[in-house]
This record gives sequence, structure tokens and C-alpha cells, in this order.
Amino acid sequence: MYQLKVMTQTWPIAGNFRIAHGSVREIQVVRVEIGDGRFTGRGECRPYARYGETAKTVSAQISTIADKIKSGISTDTLQTLLPAGAARNTVDCALWDLKAKQTGTPIWQLIGVPKPRARTTAFTLSIDTPAQMAQAARAAQQYPILKLKIDGPAGLEACLAVLDARPDAQLIIDANEALSPNDLPCFRNALAHAPVLMIEQPLKTDVFDQTETAPGDLPILCADESLHTRADLQKLWDAGYRAVNVKLDKCGGLSEALALMREAKAMGFLIMAGCMVGTSLAMAPMMVLESFADFIDLDGPLLLAKDSPNSLRYEGAIINPPAPELWG
Repeated sequence: MYQLKVMTQTWPIAGNFRIAHGSVREIQVVRVEIGDGRFTGRGECRPYARYGETAKTVSAQISTIADKIKSGISTDTLQTLLPAGAARNTVDCALWDLKAKQTGTPIWQLIGVPKPRARTTAFTLSIDTPAQMAQAARAAQQYPILKLKIDGPAGLEACLAVLDARPDAQLIIDANEALSPNDLPCFRNALAHAPVLMIEQPLKTDVFDQTETAPGDLPILCADESLHTRADLQKLWDAGYRAVNVKLDKCGGLSEALALMREAKAMGFLIMAGCMVGTSLAMAPMMVLESFADFIDLDGPLLLAKDSPNSLRYEGAIINPPAPELWG
């Protein structure tokens, strides 16, 4: 029999993190520990209100399969017991971590992917006035890729202000569903020749197919809230999306993330390895999949006032693979 611990933790944000869905000064995460008496595997998820999740509902989901976890379920079996989402993510990652520790095998070897390398991560700027976002961009001089959170069509002014303040930077414009189809031509006309990598989730998920994207239109569109699992890929491609933001808390863990990235890559999508705001423990599994990612957006711990022990090592914009003491 295995031991199972499910705990809720609160982590303070460094300042105020504001996106189109709201602002937060602290986050709640759910951590799972699965142990065999000698080794303990750990996972972390960030329940997200946008998907109807709270720490309480996620913990309740996990409790429904607690006996099966204690009996020693496999990651394959787990996929059939819980739906995609934060609950399955934290259990899946804990099971993989436990297996790596039990076998003494690095996680990247267990799942058959290249050894992870250090990568450059994007750094997120919260919604603010154009002047304040330009100031924040100048203060983030060490980050060559900036993700700008915007809240509606007025956010274009902030994008232009940041481009003026940081002409050396590449930008990801993240609308978090705050734009309409009618807003897209204005953004594309203004940003087509700027160093903008993509516009992320411009539209609400129920109007994602109204992009009216023509081949060669720039910046390309990236799906975030519209993408959860492999089942979403074809309709997104048909709608004109050419990049996807894969997050463990959306797809339900390392197991689905690996399959999702492989299929998305085969279809021709650009892939962003993304995250919810969380500690290094939440970032570590996605960092193991960095070889599939065209862009890395794993700055969650940089937005917190403190981090987990044995945290990921950031050197400016460079994020290093996790040490076994953290995960995997």
C-alpha cells in the first residue's frame, strides 16, 4: 500500500498579478505526495477558476480515487479515472516522480525524450497603463521575450508603448479571451511588421472559429484557453490557429502533455510550453518536455514572493532543468 497526502498551500504573489480574467495577490495550489515508505513522489497543480476549479473541488476529485492511488495505480490507468484538469495533473506528476525515484532513472529517460536543456523563458508583464507597462518592460531588460497581458482593444496602445520602450525584445500578446473578431484586423495591421511572435487566445473559446485568418497573416494566433487535450487540435488548425500553449493543469499532467505535444508538432503547430502561476514544483515536469517547445513560458516562480525548496535555477531569462531533489 502507498501513502497519499493531499494538501492546499497558499503562495504570495510578488506585487499584483493582473490579467483579463482578474487580478490576484496570492495563489492556492494543491500538492500531492505519494510514498512507498522509502521514496516519495510529488506533484503540484494550480486550480483555476476559469475552468470551474478550486482547491476544494480539486482535492475532492482526488479523494474519489484515493483508494486506487494507495493500491498503486499506473499513470495509464489514471487517465481513465480522472478527466483532464488540475486534479489529474498533480497526481500524474506525483506518480511519475515516484517512479523516477524508485527506479533511479531520470524522468526524461523513463518517458523517452531528449535530456532537457537550459532554455530562455518569456517573462510576463501584468495589465497596467501603457506608461507603466513600458516602464516594467525597461525594468525587465534581462528578458528578451516579454509576454504582455492586455484587457481588450485598448491594450494595443500598451503593446506599442512596450515596443517603443524595448525595441530589442520579442513580444507575445496575451489577451486571455478579451478581444473580439472585429479587433483582430486592427492588431494585425499595427503589429504585422513588429517583433511580435503571436497573439495568444484573442477570442473567447466559444467564438474561436471566427478568426477569419488567411495564410500568411501575422502575427499568428495561439490557442490557450481553447486548447486542453489532443481532441481540440484539429478544430483549432481548421480555425486558423498556428500555435498552441500547452499547460499541465489544462491537459491533465505529463502523460497527456507528452502525447499532445507530439501530435501538435506533427500537425505543424508551433508549441509554447506554458504554465499557470505556481512554484518550481509545478514548472519542473513541463521543463522536461522542453525539446518539443518552440517557446518556453515558465516564469511562474518569478512572479511569486517566494518559491519551493530546491527550486529551479533561473539565470536572468535562462531557466535550467530541474534537479532530482525538486522533481523527476
